[in-house]
Amino acid sequence: MTAPFRFPRFFVTNPSPCPYLPGKNERKVFTELSGDNASELNDALGRIGFRRSQNVAYRPSCADCSACVSVRVLAKQFRPNATQRKVLRRNSDLNVTACRPWSTEEQYALLRRYLNARHPGGGMTEMDEMDFADMVEQTPVDSYVIEYREPDADGRPGKLVGACLTDRQGDGLSMIYSFFDTELEHRPGLGNYIIMDHLIRAASAGLPYVYLGYWVEGSQRMQYKVRYQPLEKLGRHGWVRFNPDDQEQSRGSSAQPEQSLPTELAAALRR
Repeated sequence: MTAPFRFPRFFVTNPSPCPYLPGKNERKVFTELSGDNASELNDALGRIGFRRSQNVAYRPSCADCSACVSVRVLAKQFRPNATQRKVLRRNSDLNVTACRPWSTEEQYALLRRYLNARHPGGGMTEMDEMDFADMVEQTPVDSYVIEYREPDADGRPGKLVGACLTDRQGDGLSMIYSFFDTELEHRPGLGNYIIMDHLIRAASAGLPYVYLGYWVEGSQRMQYKVRYQPLEKLGRHGWVRFNPDDQEQSRGSSAQPEQSLPTELAAALRR
């Protein structure tokens, strides 16, 4: 006889400036992931649009905006286009290792360079080594740091050029946060390679999806996610194929309203 499941308590953050859309405020609904059922809860919440940060699962719950849309790629059906195949070939010499979620100075140094190049002035630029360690190591679920290194030199591990904090969920891989060397002229598209490597890994493991987080309508920073097809988005009626050319479909793909959460969560937990 299994122990009874305790329904999680949800909280809502105060509004704060949106990092993606100027002039907008963001608000999140969140709950703690803890105890023996943390993985099961994280899986269930992932299916209804939540993301994990350390021991917290959250999703947008903005009062006047529904631009953030959860998206996932169907890993087994993904077929790289000509440009993506070129990126795969260019980086096929990298050594890729799934490491336990333990932060290193080398990872942190790479993250600092990445943030300074791609997101100067962003909230994560204030992270120190302890903050980074918390991000990587405080996980109640099955997590890894996937490292991407240059070929070995003289029997020593090659230079770390990319990394991704990744959760393995029941139905796929969830890319929590990836970062990479942006100054390697001989490796353009390294961020794209990391995504495609996750798609290959998921398909090889028999996992149907790779979760990419949120696609934000109107944010150029998030447009790269629609390059990976077939893509699904989470709307009011569940996961459906996402056609980026269909603007009416995009406008109707808002995440589920907060008041419907308990019913949907209960249904997900019964699966």
